[in-house]
Amino acid sequence: MSEPVQVRLLRPGAKMPFRASAAASGYDLYACIEGPPIVVGQQPVLVPTGVAMAVPEGLDAQIRPRSGLARQGILCTFGTLDADYRGELMVTLYAIAPDIEHAIHDGDRIAQLVITRLADVTFEEAEVLGATARGGGGHGSTGR
Repeated sequence: MSEPVQVRLLRPGAKMPFRASAAASGYDLYACIEGPPIVVGQQPVLVPTGVAMAVPEGLDAQIRPRSGLARQGILCTFGTLDADYRGELMVTLYAIAPDIEHAIHDGDRIAQLVITRLADVTFEEAEVLGATARGGGGHGSTGR
């Protein structure tokens, strides 16, 4: 059973998040730009979506990159939409290399929104942690 997430369209041209296929885990987020396209380069830029949401407590809403833009060298920063935030969703985009520029136009798909359930945890201080084969091995310690 799906849980409703209230979405407010803030401007003309704003689009509801949209799941492109029944099996997609993310909902597409669209640029809602009044004026000229936004040029994305190596300096991060905020791209407005024209939507605000009321994500129910207990859900985790994350903004993630789109693979189609990533293939072109354009990424968005991961972002978390907290349950108490009611402002416009803004997506931070940037290019991964100095020779890449990409124009974002009104209505372009710019990111995806993935919503999951939050785990309700508590943190307990411990003197010793349980042993594992990996132990304290850091980044790259499990493979070549």
